[in-house]
Amino acid sequence: MPPGSSRWPEPMREQLSGQLKPAGVLVPVIERGSELSILLTQRAAELKHHAGQVSFPGGSMEDSDDNVEATALRETFEEVGIAPHDVSVIGYLRPMPTITGYAVTPVVGLISGDTELAIDHSEVEYTFEVPLNFFLDSANDVCTMREFHGRELPMIEFDWQGERIWGATAYMLLEFRKVLLNK
Repeated sequence: MPPGSSRWPEPMREQLSGQLKPAGVLVPVIERGSELSILLTQRAAELKHHAGQVSFPGGSMEDSDDNVEATALRETFEEVGIAPHDVSVIGYLRPMPTITGYAVTPVVGLISGDTELAIDHSEVEYTFEVPLNFFLDSANDVCTMREFHGRELPMIEFDWQGERIWGATAYMLLEFRKVLLNK
């Protein structure tokens, strides 16, 4: 369980203590010359889980996937057309439980800025990039409250040019920042 989860409402802790389905997402770090950015997707409004939310490309592990890295790379190819051979995997963040019943492992990968995207619009409405430095600066953290099971919980989200980055994606970005800044 993530740090601070002891303060979560009991129904949330119970929901996350059961059997979680493995999933993988790619944290795509795009190299554009000396600048780095993070590629994010706006999920299609018709999806069953996390519809209309900003997320990393990824999804649940299938029997044909050898591991969560394979899951993240397969899903990234399916959703935005970045082929596995175009991704240089440089590390992993610790798995994160989600209230939708998944244990999501973020896989961090470098991608060349000249890689072309082929978006599957049944899963992704559009993509956008945010400079990595934006997420590294805690002055860009937006502190909010979210109600869950009758209890207000503090959360951090990001607002990038009108794009709301919150929930599991924001949490993964905060964890990525801790790793990069050795905190």
